[in-house]
Formats: sequence, C-alpha cells, structure tokens
Amino acid sequence: MAAAIRIFDTATEAAFWVAGAVEREVRSAEDSDGHAVLGLPTGATPAPVYAELVRRHREEGLDFSRATIFNLDEYWPMQPSHPLSFARSMKERLIGPVGIAADRFHIPDGTCPEEEVDEHCTRYRAAIADAGGIGLQLLGLGANGHIGFNEPGTSPDSIARLVRLAPETVERIRGQHPDKDVPTHGITLGVKGILAARRVIMMVTGEHKADIARRALQEPETPDVPASFLQRHRSAHWVFDREAASALDLRSLPVEIAE
Repeated sequence: MAAAIRIFDTATEAAFWVAGAVEREVRSAEDSDGHAVLGLPTGATPAPVYAELVRRHREEGLDFSRATIFNLDEYWPMQPSHPLSFARSMKERLIGPVGIAADRFHIPDGTCPEEEVDEHCTRYRAAIADAGGIGLQLLGLGANGHIGFNEPGTSPDSIARLVRLAPETVERIRGQHPDKDVPTHGITLGVKGILAARRVIMMVTGEHKADIARRALQEPETPDVPASFLQRHRSAHWVFDREAASALDLRSLPVEIAE
C-alpha cells in the first residue's frame, strides 16, 4: 500500500490541512512559473476546504491565477443554473470567490445530448492531457465506496463516461433535497483518470464513513468498493477526522495522528 494516513481530531482541522496541501500545489506552480492543475469534487466533505481557500485568497493573498480546475463529475441531464448543479455549486463556493477565469474551470457538461456524451467525454480527457495531467486530485468517499460517480461495480480501467447512479446514491440525494426532482445519472471522470493524477488526497469525515473507509483501505481491492483501487496509487493521502477513522486497524497502517 502506498497510502499515507493522517488523522485529525475534527473535520475542521482535517479541512485546514487539506487546504494547505492545495495551497502548496498552487504556490509551487507560481514559484516555478508554471501552472497548477487541480482535480476537485463537489459535495459536503470538501466544502470547508473551499471556504478556507477563499479565506486565504481574501486575507492572505493566495493567488489562483495559475490554477486550472477539472471538476470530477456533474449530474446529467443538468442545467448549470439548477440548484443541484455542481457547476453552480463550485462557482459559488470557490471559482467565483477566488477569481478563477472561466477558461480555467472545466466541468462535464450536464446539458450535453445523450448521443454526444461519449464524444464530450473524449474531449474532456483530452483537455486534461493537454493541460499536463492532474497534479493534485481531491476526493470525497461515497457512503457506498464510490469515488466521483464511479459506483460499486466499476472497473479500475473505467474512463470518463455517462453512468447511472446507484439506488442508494439517488436516495441520499433525495433525502437531502426532498422538494426537488433528483437526477439518476451523472458524467464522471473514471477510476483510470483518477489514478492518473500525480497525487490524490481522499478526505473522509464523520462516523457514518468509518466502515466503508476501513473496507477501502484494509480489505482487498474490489469493484464493490471503487475507492479500494486507490490502494494501487503511488501517492495517495487519506485524511480523516477521528470519527471517520474509528473502524481502522491502525496497527497495520502508516499513520500520522495530529496532536
């Protein structure tokens, strides 16, 4: 296993560390006169990371002008103005507040006609390659072990594509938004694309993620838990709060526990 494990007392402390890792990626590009290519997810887990990055931009001058963002996934079909749209969420939480230019923010197109989705996904993969590949991919862990919209049953060789969301994923969305028609499909970067990132940070918070995190980290790789394929990544960092780490057998892991 090539994973590095960091455990923090709280989700807030974990988010602060992850924000620092993103900042180092951005600043290293600035120092080298290059650009940072970030793969970012949407959802509740990374929200405090984005809030901290916005604070550092406003109060400490963290400059995102050399950052290029590739979003991990998007619902389909989905208008970018829809309240559930990942494009809207990312623009409100991060892209707009830190001033990332429109041509540096890429996200799967939820308005793409079904017959054009395969071609769109091919172009999305090509755009990542043209940018030099993803340097840092941030992930959250789905309650059923998914990463992006790579649901249970996904092959490690999967590429960007249109997928049907697992029933439990749809029910979770419906529970969060009972007053809205919820999507049943999404466009996602595949596991192969995620594993191609030079570094990956998986952020896991909350006791409800403890068992699936243990399965992903400490049981054999399996398509039933797509996050388990991160075990083969050469530079994967798992960042936990104590609740999310509560089911791990720490005796067999390279763990750094924050004091």
